Amino acid sequence: MSKLAVIALGGNALLRSNQVGTIEEQEQNTTDTLENIVFLLKQGYNIVISHGNGPQVGNIVMQNDAGEQTYGIPQKPLDVCVADSQGGIGYMIERALKNVLKDHGLERNIITLMTMVEVDPKDSAFSNPTKRIGKMVSKEEADKMATEKGWIYKEEKKQVGGYRRVVPSPMPKEVMNWEVIERNARAGAIVIAVGGGGVPVYTDEKGHVRPSEAVIDKDLASSLLAARIKADEFYVLTDVPFVYANYGEPGQRELEFLNYKDTVKYLEDGTFGEGNMSPKIRAALNFIEKGGEKSIITESKKLDDKSYGTKITMDYIEADLNKYEEQ
Repeated sequence: MSKLAVIALGGNALLRSNQVGTIEEQEQNTTDTLENIVFLLKQGYNIVISHGNGPQVGNIVMQNDAGEQTYGIPQKPLDVCVADSQGGIGYMIERALKNVLKDHGLERNIITLMTMVEVDPKDSAFSNPTKRIGKMVSKEEADKMATEKGWIYKEEKKQVGGYRRVVPSPMPKEVMNWEVIERNARAGAIVIAVGGGGVPVYTDEKGHVRPSEAVIDKDLASSLLAARIKADEFYVLTDVPFVYANYGEPGQRELEFLNYKDTVKYLEDGTFGEGNMSPKIRAALNFIEKGGEKSIITESKKLDDKSYGTKITMDYIEADLNKYEEQ
């Protein structure tokens, strides 16, 4: 049986921080990223692809606001904006991947699945929004939108004077229609799912599905999906080739091989900090905890090079290096 892998594309897979965000830029970035997963397909893997949407969904919200201000078009709620980003980004990935496969002489069916992800409406995240979306704005612009819309903005740590909107990011409880995703993936189709962490919804007392004003962390949702479909491997693609201990500090060092126990300890000790990497570590651990074979965190350009990437397994220890390479 072919191995099944879930690949979570990082935000920089579509839009780089130093770019305006034109469709031409995003299409080129998407193509460049997808070139790096071809080797898995050539090895016979079945794959599911997920993706982030932080910049895109924020831009959609701002576009809706501009339409309301200028033309009186009612603004869409955040869950619909997430769904819009799923459709648009999914289409971009699907079309780009078809062309990449064609260039490599490969044939696979590719489908994009609109995916709802259930959350708990009582999740503490709703009282403490932390998920950043959209472009950075000045303090004056942030204050203006906060007054007019009631939106919450926080200053970016990496850029003094730059502010981004923050929204709730509740924990994913269940990926709806995961059985459909698994069935199609194991049949050989490449499935694009849980885009942007999935459209956040909850189930009310009548059993009806209701919308939730939030954006779910895509790595955590992807990890949950990977566990549900019993994937063998879970890849988290980011903008660095390794997970580092004490990143950016004098004692920084790369961590190539980790087992579950040591990774948990590092996380509890604050070795990874509470920035961009910690959610990815938690997602990787969640997958291993639920029975996954291996989680890999790395840069997309290094994906096919075994000398790069942080590999996390349940019981792996450094004494087993040779055995690990054989696997």
